[in-house]
Amino acid sequence: MELTQEKVEFFINETKKISEYDFSGYSLKSFTRRLEKILSDNHTDIEELIKKMDKNRKFLETVVKEITVNTTEPFRTPSLWKTLIPIIREKFSKLESINIWHAGCSTGQEVYSMLMLLYEMGMFHKTKLYGSDLNEDVLETARSGKYRIHDFDEYWDNFTQSMSDFPKFNPEEYLDVNKRRGIVKVKSFLVEKPVFVKHNLIKDGNIFGIKFNMIMCRNVLIYFDHDLQDKVFNFFYENLTEDGILVIGKHESILSPIQRKFDRVDSIYLVKNEEDNWIF
Repeated sequence: MELTQEKVEFFINETKKISEYDFSGYSLKSFTRRLEKILSDNHTDIEELIKKMDKNRKFLETVVKEITVNTTEPFRTPSLWKTLIPIIREKFSKLESINIWHAGCSTGQEVYSMLMLLYEMGMFHKTKLYGSDLNEDVLETARSGKYRIHDFDEYWDNFTQSMSDFPKFNPEEYLDVNKRRGIVKVKSFLVEKPVFVKHNLIKDGNIFGIKFNMIMCRNVLIYFDHDLQDKVFNFFYENLTEDGILVIGKHESILSPIQRKFDRVDSIYLVKNEEDNWIF
């Protein structure tokens, strides 16, 4: 089913009326494509979809989950993690405390990847880590730290590639793998560490009341239009420490004037400090 822009705007406006969700800043092309798939999968039209969302909160959350795209994996893009390791070591090793926010964390696999890395680097104990997402369902999975082994099958190499600087690193020290039940369970000392909260990146602001040494928001902003991207990038900058790090997706980039406030290494943006002298 092909949708007109008028129909898409109708859906966005009606969704705002019946829920707290506002998709008005999303990229029209990708949003339309996902909405068309939802209509096709449910064999319905826009009007009936809205009615069902209004009557059934669980269904509404399912639709939101389909629209917002929840893709993640452990140690996603190993080359980025290898670039990030010396930056973390240099910037964080002398700090007494570290605040990290994974915005749009989905089911939390990168949150736990970060905690594994910090544990190996001896920084786990002084880190407060927050994960947020728009969708409560994925947050429940993140809080449980329990995943289908199928979700990890093709990503085991990510661990060894990303953590090659740590020859003693062993994923089994952090994960319980039950092949019979088909489950991977993150060990409790990691699961108890992060705080996962529902958060709307567009309108909720900084609900944490602190500035962050690192914000990781990968492959979320690619679905926003340019104006909304600019708004969020400015928001991130304002909530980073003066020596902070912003990590975004490999296909994302800052195109607005705020980019002048950062030095860029791969998809890692470092708040500019004249004393920094990065050599890679």
